[in-house]
Amino acid sequence: MKEITLLQPQKIVFGTGCIKNLVDDYQKLGFKRLFVLTAPPIRPLIEEPLAVLAERGISIEVVQDIVAEPTVNDFKRILEQARRFGADSVVGIGGGSVLDVTKLVASFINSEQQVEDCFGTGFIKAKGLWFACLPTTAGTGSEVSPNAILLDERDHLKKGIVSPYLIADAAYVDPKLTWSVPAKVTADTGMDALTHCIEAYTNKFAHPTVDIYALQGIRLIAANLEKAVKNGHDVEAREALALGSLYGGLCLGPVNTAAVHALSYPLGGEFHIPHGLSNAILLPSVMKFNRPANLRRYAEVALALGCEPGQDADETAQHGVEFIYRLAEAVGIPQKLSELGIPQTAVPGMAKAAMEVQRLLKNNPREVTEQDALNIYNSLY
Repeated sequence: MKEITLLQPQKIVFGTGCIKNLVDDYQKLGFKRLFVLTAPPIRPLIEEPLAVLAERGISIEVVQDIVAEPTVNDFKRILEQARRFGADSVVGIGGGSVLDVTKLVASFINSEQQVEDCFGTGFIKAKGLWFACLPTTAGTGSEVSPNAILLDERDHLKKGIVSPYLIADAAYVDPKLTWSVPAKVTADTGMDALTHCIEAYTNKFAHPTVDIYALQGIRLIAANLEKAVKNGHDVEAREALALGSLYGGLCLGPVNTAAVHALSYPLGGEFHIPHGLSNAILLPSVMKFNRPANLRRYAEVALALGCEPGQDADETAQHGVEFIYRLAEAVGIPQKLSELGIPQTAVPGMAKAAMEVQRLLKNNPREVTEQDALNIYNSLY
């Protein structure tokens, strides 16, 4: 069995209403200047815990203008705000973009490094401030991953920073924070979490210690995503999605994702398509492409999705691909890139840009050439 390293937050709290634990936990740490990153729809959900902390003598500054696909310049502006405030701790309460910026603010606030020099794996030199993540979507899994993504305006490409120093000190996964998430965002982020689990289970670096998270995440999301999209106040479905997303996040550090994510980056970088939606529209096509390269694993994915077994692994794996096409359609994911306003003339440039994401393409069970990328994109017209 090959070696693997598992890095996770020191503290993970899961459960409906668990945001209240943050207040008592935070006060015990002795920090005094808390920098909070969030988004306007979330602010009403966190007013009470922030008010309690303020009553207990904690100085708090709240930033709530993080855009869906934060750029390097967006990050730098927020970093300067945190420095001016003199933050000694950081908390992010929001979707993946909010959590990614939270991680980077905590890491770079006292650092002389430039964020542009740290794209890739392992370039951050030291641990930064204490920080906690509370996801409000289910989702990116960012609350437990060592990854952060920014849009680099220099070449219109989303780029990842991967470092053990980007793992939160604490993660509070409160499904109640997802209750008000609109159906479309629930669908997009749920498909993103499902992609994490499927890509972790089927890629070249899959490992038994992570397989257990990936398979259970697939089971939970497949059985509950459509329910949560149709009824956002289905508490059991919301809890299942939040847990499935957490499991997907736990896959990201040790195993990571593959071609779906690599091919999705140009959609976000050039056309500002939300990350979850980019993955959702690509997932079935990439599964179809990858299936012959790992029939056994894709058959096992199909069974975890709840599909009936076929006569052999090939047929069972095909059932899984068909299930994902049906699920995507059922939760309102567009079937064509043209529906997102992406002209087919952009395909060659996107294929070329995707080839730059070798950090993820090297994980894919089947080699992806530039021609393969062209074919996958073109199949979505």
